[in-house]
Amino acid sequence: MNWLNIRKAIMFSTQKIGAMLGAVMAVLAGQANAADNGLVDSAAFEFGTGPNVRMGRIALQKNWGAQWFASNGHHLGGYWDLSAAWWRGKAYRNVPGDHQNLAVIGFTPVVRYQRDDKRGWYAEAGIGANLFSELYNNDGNQLSTAFQFGDHIGIGYVAPNQWDFGLKFQHYSNASIKRPNNGANFLIVSARYHF
Repeated sequence: MNWLNIRKAIMFSTQKIGAMLGAVMAVLAGQANAADNGLVDSAAFEFGTGPNVRMGRIALQKNWGAQWFASNGHHLGGYWDLSAAWWRGKAYRNVPGDHQNLAVIGFTPVVRYQRDDKRGWYAEAGIGANLFSELYNNDGNQLSTAFQFGDHIGIGYVAPNQWDFGLKFQHYSNASIKRPNNGANFLIVSARYHF
């Protein structure tokens, strides 16, 4: 790899990181106004890890306001989740030490089984759509399309002070729309605040 290619790679990565930081700033700046207008109910910060890849993600949520199968103080509800993530692969094109940086925008409907007061323990699952800034190719795992489904299952606890702490397993795949489609898996911890 010559100096010009290295410089281009650094510039491209810096532009992606700058764009992601700009998106984060815009989301955070608009968060208070959106919460006042009822457009957003909560915001989350998440960190995920998978084989030779790490992920940081911010997300905004809006509750559905519906309660299904209500019984014994619990019900099935849900929320919309809009997220922006940054992935850092550590084995680009299966070469240990080579890095790949990706930006990912996602939209996911999530169902959650929880108490009626939305406090305490819960279980949730979601399947959504994600758009990648480039094709993922890390540690022998390849995703051949920029569009990917993202599904997760998780558990968590909502404290009386409105903080929601969760743990989930997330899988990304294009449902074999195009091959290769090895998928990418993450174990994710999250901290979410309900307005």
